Amino acid sequence: MVFQIDQELSFPDPHLGDPDGCLAVGGDLSVDRLLLAYSNGIFPWYSFRHNHQPVWYCPLQRFVIFPDEIHVSHSMRTLLNKSTYQLTVNHDFEGVIRQCGKLRIEEEGAWLGEAMTQAYTELHRQGFAASVEVWSAADDRLVGGLYGVNIGRSFFGESMFSLVPSASKLALIHLARILAANGGSLIDCQFETPHLRSMGGRYISYEEYMRIISAS
Repeated sequence: MVFQIDQELSFPDPHLGDPDGCLAVGGDLSVDRLLLAYSNGIFPWYSFRHNHQPVWYCPLQRFVIFPDEIHVSHSMRTLLNKSTYQLTVNHDFEGVIRQCGKLRIEEEGAWLGEAMTQAYTELHRQGFAASVEVWSAADDRLVGGLYGVNIGRSFFGESMFSLVPSASKLALIHLARILAANGGSLIDCQFETPHLRSMGGRYISYEEYMRIISAS
């Protein structure tokens, strides 16, 4: 079942949503609502061209990466040991989120429109969203990165991009290493992709997921 929600700051029980994880329609993208959503494993995901209201998802099988389980291939280790790229955190959040949106803007189901961009930028301004940047050492150009929501010891990944091969992998490895070194509990990938599975992603139940993020 997909619920219609209003301006009241609440969400229905995720166990009552559709099998694909679609839970609710409506509400807003305020900081308070987004924090409530992510604290319960709920996130907005919708085509901004075809929907006038946010659509909220909460899959009951969660695809996550545990920071200390990140898979770093031999080729990635070699790349990390070179000085080809520089990795930073929160040096250009707006550059990362806008590049993520730009690369997908022509896609039929593009979801990272201006409303979402502004909402997550405000989350970042208030300290609840973070970015990892990958810079070309040769010309100091932003060539890759990722961003997401950070609450407690959990990081909820939203999007990533690469303008050169493997840049988003570098960003993810850097994120995982920082989290592992600072007691981070998990990276929520939202949906499975072959790229994320190759990096160590796996499924856990919503119940286990909530135990982990609630303890963060």
